[in-house]
Amino acid sequence: MKKIINGKRYDTDTAKKIAFWTTGGSMSDFRYAEEDLYRKKTGEFFVHGQGHSMTRWGVSQDKTMHDSKPIGWGEDLQPLTEPEARLWVERYCNSEYEPIFGKCEE
Repeated sequence: MKKIINGKRYDTDTAKKIAFWTTGGSMSDFRYAEEDLYRKKTGEFFVHGQGHSMTRWGVSQDKTMHDSKPIGWGEDLQPLTEPEARLWVERYCNSEYEPIFGKCEE
């Protein structure tokens, strides 16, 4: 997936995937989602996420309507600062923290 956000290009084909997370279970579950953490050659981080209608990645009928209802699978990219990427790894794949960011203090 490719997307320009705030004048910067984010591309899952050229960035390095460094971590993965999923809710688990069946992809037909309306709460199913998966996210990949990427690092660009410039060192910037971003998440590529996709998921069913009851996740933050899901697509609704009309996001501007007050009573919009989720209707299906969606995907998007979200840039992350380094502190946000560190928190993402701590939350979703803690065992990958040191391989990605280096040794932590004891």
